[in-house]
Amino acid sequence: MQSENKDILILGIDPGTRITGYGLIKVTTAKHEAIDFGCIRPPVQVETAQRYLALFNGLEQLIETYKPDAVAVETQFVYKNVQSALKLGMARGVAMLAASRRNIPVFEYAPTKAKLAVVGNGSASKQQVQKMIQLLLRLPQPPEPEDAADALALAICHAHTLQFNRRVVHV
Repeated sequence: MQSENKDILILGIDPGTRITGYGLIKVTTAKHEAIDFGCIRPPVQVETAQRYLALFNGLEQLIETYKPDAVAVETQFVYKNVQSALKLGMARGVAMLAASRRNIPVFEYAPTKAKLAVVGNGSASKQQVQKMIQLLLRLPQPPEPEDAADALALAICHAHTLQFNRRVVHV
């Protein structure tokens, strides 16, 4: 467990084969601060394996640049389309591998749990998530694209989990 007075960097990742959102926050005892957010868009014209490689390389670069203390990854939806579920699962695996190569702990959260953490409603819309992320992180405008907002929500969800666990330990 992290020291109570140490700033913690959390990288949230919303994996996808076309767009992978990322959001990095710094958690202090007083606040959460957005450090960086955006998305990785592997080229669509290349083979699937090359898209996963581009995703891996992009995530590795983020991890090398910022050296997060933890990575929060969105768990997989169960889609009706098995091929989509498999591809999304592979993108999740790429994200987990990139973090694990640097010995960074990986935590998984369902989309509903991340939405609940930031909006208070597990079935909140993408726009509600974006607006609440803007308010919580004091951003001048809602984060774009939606995938980046989802990744920031995952990072905030993990920060809330850490804070809750600290309180439980001290009770």
